[in-house]
Amino acid sequence: MNDTESFIGVLSRFARLPVTKDDVNAMLTDLTDIVTVLLDLAGAGVILAVDGQLRHVTATPGPAVELERYQERFRSGPCCVAHETHETVSVTDVREHAVRWPGYSNAARRVGIAAVAAIPIAHAAERVGVLDLYAAEPRRWSGADIEAAQVLADIAGGYLVNSAVQHRQQQLTEQLQRALDARIVIEQAKGILANQHSIDMDQAFALIRNHARSHHVTVQAVAKAIVELHLRL
Repeated sequence: MNDTESFIGVLSRFARLPVTKDDVNAMLTDLTDIVTVLLDLAGAGVILAVDGQLRHVTATPGPAVELERYQERFRSGPCCVAHETHETVSVTDVREHAVRWPGYSNAARRVGIAAVAAIPIAHAAERVGVLDLYAAEPRRWSGADIEAAQVLADIAGGYLVNSAVQHRQQQLTEQLQRALDARIVIEQAKGILANQHSIDMDQAFALIRNHARSHHVTVQAVAKAIVELHLRL
């Protein structure tokens, strides 16, 4: 990888990506496409750690897809080792690893892949997944190749972790908003019953709660029926 200007352009593009859930999928697809062109590869793929399992997420069309799926299914290959050790695994010629990964080596040769490099994707101490690089001919991966791929993998790792944090925060906000909305409806229903029966708010809530229990529904459902459907208790 000798085109410094192209690499800087790639980094600039990644830096401008927004961190949203929908953009993550597009970012990973861009990552595999860009690294394939940048390093003159036969393809690239991304496998992520999901609930303790490595899952194939995206790959450039062709042999990369087959090898990503193989590693996901059989838990064998450079990707699995890179994720477990958190270290880059570079394979100059898969034929030299027929004993270590017999099934993977056969699969790689069958689809026309000779060399592989597995680059850990992480952010801080959190292991996110692996970026896999595939070459059609035996290839001694240069330090520049690995360094460029690692920089891109690190950026992707940051996006993935930050997107997950943002998504969790959004979920929490939505949950709090739903709780607030439910409380407002319940208070409205209590006010309606208190006015109808000339009782205090605690007694009104007792009516709502007892009706909910006897009909095996939620307090919120009863309150909503009182406010919106004019249910009378």
